[in-house]
Amino acid sequence: MRRVFVRGLEVRASLGVLPYELHTRQRVIIGIELLVEDESAPASVGEEKLARVVDYGAVAARAREIATTGHIRLAETLAERIAVAALEDRRIVSAMVTVEKPDVLPDAAAVGVTVERQRPAAPRPQEEETAGQRSPEA
Repeated sequence: MRRVFVRGLEVRASLGVLPYELHTRQRVIIGIELLVEDESAPASVGEEKLARVVDYGAVAARAREIATTGHIRLAETLAERIAVAALEDRRIVSAMVTVEKPDVLPDAAAVGVTVERQRPAAPRPQEEETAGQRSPEA
């Protein structure tokens, strides 16, 4: 496993529920941490090929696109959308996304939220066999 991250991605987004937030874009700082499985190097050093790594530039671009398209009411929703989008890459096992609003409270560096989404585990062979069977009590 490896961790791929993007820290301090600053965008101007339409985010929030307060009246002034509905009509103006504000600074939003996004942090993304991805846990990536590398099947080509499970216990050693893999080949030095771009095809086996997650492109953090593409991750940042997708997060920027999600954050700047339309109005999003909740920071939680923005973080969840970015995490779910990251999990579209089958190599990513989990995505932790932080969304910060640095200009909300004058006496705080930022307010925000961190969400984590994980790829659902594949059913074990025994679970697959019994999943289609009805229980005798049904």
